[in-house]
Amino acid sequence: MTEEAPHLLTEETDGILVATLNRPDKLNAISREMMDLLTEAVLRLRERADLKVMLIRSAGRYFSSGADLRGGNRNIVSEANVAADSASKIRENHRLNLNNMQQLWDEIEHVEKPIVAAHHAMCVGGGLEMSLSCDFRLAAKSAAYAFPEGLFGVLPASGGVSRLTRICGPHWARWLIMANKPASADMAFTMGLVHQVYEDDTFEAEVMDFCRHLAKQNGEQMGAAKVAIELCAELGRDSARQVERMGNSGLMLNPDYIKGMEAYLKGVGGKAK
Repeated sequence: MTEEAPHLLTEETDGILVATLNRPDKLNAISREMMDLLTEAVLRLRERADLKVMLIRSAGRYFSSGADLRGGNRNIVSEANVAADSASKIRENHRLNLNNMQQLWDEIEHVEKPIVAAHHAMCVGGGLEMSLSCDFRLAAKSAAYAFPEGLFGVLPASGGVSRLTRICGPHWARWLIMANKPASADMAFTMGLVHQVYEDDTFEAEVMDFCRHLAKQNGEQMGAAKVAIELCAELGRDSARQVERMGNSGLMLNPDYIKGMEAYLKGVGGKAK
């Protein structure tokens, strides 16, 4: 019997941790093994100073078809949800028993380093929920997006409604969730769901160039910016201004700030590059 390949592959290059969803024959359905390996990768990014950026990509004709609904014992959908006999139990099972989905998506959102999702093809359900927790989403022209949960009469409940609404607003959340309509890559760009759309034949190179660009940025500034942006999204104007001041009160004590300012001022007049 042939041994199955790992459901997630990782490699490191130029300070970038590349994680590749690796179940192309299963449309990269998210399994327990994939979740465990992705959790390990996110924690590796968080703990190692030499890793500056994480890229999540995939192999095959789907970026991800969402949670594995046909995986038998490997099924990511908890049997506890099926067996629940009250609404409160279902809510608790969503919070605790979706194989750590909500906890991992939260960690992706909170870790103070940039995480990029690169969609070369269809991205749906849990794969889209994971991507919404990332800092940047890049798409090839051939990418597309959907939440199939409406076909089953339920909501995408691992951050699908909440993150999509925060990122794209209620207008487009209604399109994907209430109307259960898909979105092409270009439409996703209009929504604000993705940051950039690239031609298919240059997509991989463009994504790596973007990740290398991120890896060159100041790590302290990137971490502070990630926290500040999340806070400011939830606060009123005056409180958000306090977040800016608080952030810079630490960053401007960093020796990198003085060096960066000196280099920038020299370069403004074309004296340095």
